[in-house]
Amino acid sequence: MQRAAFGVVSAVKRGVGRRVVALALATGAASAGAVACNREPALDPGGAVIEASQDVRAYWFSDGAEITSYDLVQARYGELRRGTAVLVFVTEPFSRTRHVKLDDPESAGDDLSVVLKLNMEKKFQTGIYPYSMLLSTFTPVRLRKGPALFKLSASSQEWCGHTFSQINASASSWRFRQFSYFEAEGDVDRSLERVWLEDELWSRVRLAPDSLPTGELRAIPGFLSLRLRHTEVAPTAARAALEQNGASSTYRLDYAGDQRSLAIRFQTAFPHEILGWAETYPDGFSDPAPVLTTTATRKRLIRSEYWGKNSNADERLARELGL
Repeated sequence: MQRAAFGVVSAVKRGVGRRVVALALATGAASAGAVACNREPALDPGGAVIEASQDVRAYWFSDGAEITSYDLVQARYGELRRGTAVLVFVTEPFSRTRHVKLDDPESAGDDLSVVLKLNMEKKFQTGIYPYSMLLSTFTPVRLRKGPALFKLSASSQEWCGHTFSQINASASSWRFRQFSYFEAEGDVDRSLERVWLEDELWSRVRLAPDSLPTGELRAIPGFLSLRLRHTEVAPTAARAALEQNGASSTYRLDYAGDQRSLAIRFQTAFPHEILGWAETYPDGFSDPAPVLTTTATRKRLIRSEYWGKNSNADERLARELGL
């Protein structure tokens, strides 16, 4: 029996440099992409591989990205703020060793991996000044039973200054780096126990929700939440549950010591579109701080090769998304 393999087709896009834009499914003889996918690093020693389903291959290896906009109600400084959130999911060729998008995947050999990239953007106003936050995660389409993410980066900008954090995977730990205008949070470079990262789980919802961890576990909470609460980046005890309610399902994380919960609501059926989420925790500087719930409710979903949609005429797509 022939095994399905990932074939990679590259193209040059006008605009900001050279971009690899197409991922296609190939069968038959091994290719560079097939070799790469069969030689993912053993980031979860002994963990079984979860092969990408035919549905995953057909949907995520088509051209364009999936872009979804949300109405955001964000807790900040003890009050709820209105804003917008955007989730961008797209597959890309990625370097297994350098953890960057490959410019020439066809010559990368077994350094090539195919990842599902998530960009999560949040924008909201606090009084006179705005917040702009971005999280990027890079998760191999060929998952493992345990944590599989290659890289995470997160940034937050507001009028006080900005903060940048990054995590990279190794075989036995996470490498965590952070730079911030806050004295207590700046210029960090250290190893963290290789537990689950909450931020990887969004892509697992899209690829294989049955692989989501459940029960008692240790996880590092979401990086955008950690930044807003100025909370130490460290493994935290949590309980996870996956609940199905007809056409929609909910994945829930409850952090007892962190007094925080996250519930991601998504379509039960493939492609498991994310319908919204709710995040509850004490927020603000009063003692005790009020317990508030951040919510995101889906507005619009489109598929687009957004990297080439940068003319004034393409602003219609932003209006279509309600942005």
